[in-house]
Amino acid sequence: MKYNLFLIATAVLVLASAGCEQGRSDNETQTESVTVKKSAKNEKPLLLDDEPLLLLNDPAASQADAGMADNSRCFVCHINYVQEEIAVIHAKQDMGCNHCHGESDEHIADESWASGGNGTAPDKIYAKDKVNPFCLGCHSKDKLPEEPHKPVFADSNSKKHCTDCHGDHLLKERKTKWK
Repeated sequence: MKYNLFLIATAVLVLASAGCEQGRSDNETQTESVTVKKSAKNEKPLLLDDEPLLLLNDPAASQADAGMADNSRCFVCHINYVQEEIAVIHAKQDMGCNHCHGESDEHIADESWASGGNGTAPDKIYAKDKVNPFCLGCHSKDKLPEEPHKPVFADSNSKKHCTDCHGDHLLKERKTKWK
């Protein structure tokens, strides 16, 4: 009796696993979890390029592997900052957008601007008069060459801002009015 139940259970498993393979048509094959159709001419699977899928080839993914900050959440909308000077230099030091602007989860999740809405501001955003003090919080005056930075060091009401010379990070025109 014990052996009969064992034989029945084994038979069910064998038939079930055989049935899974039969679900696929004769002109398809399974390759690395991607079903591809066989070519009618040579009966070999038509594989995608040898390149990894787009998401695996994403620059932000390879940056994270190389010890760089992962700014991919921001680059979804702000693709222009992928090569922007300040963003690149800071990312190479493992300082992402969130270091200055906060995690900004609500900003990232809000797509209302795409349909004419006002959008949600990042957690931290700086008025012009706050840019220099914020930058000088990490980049101390004694480590910066004095000559090119004299206008910035002159006083707290300086007309020159770090972002005037360092990259294209400051938006010249803001089209979004935050909620």
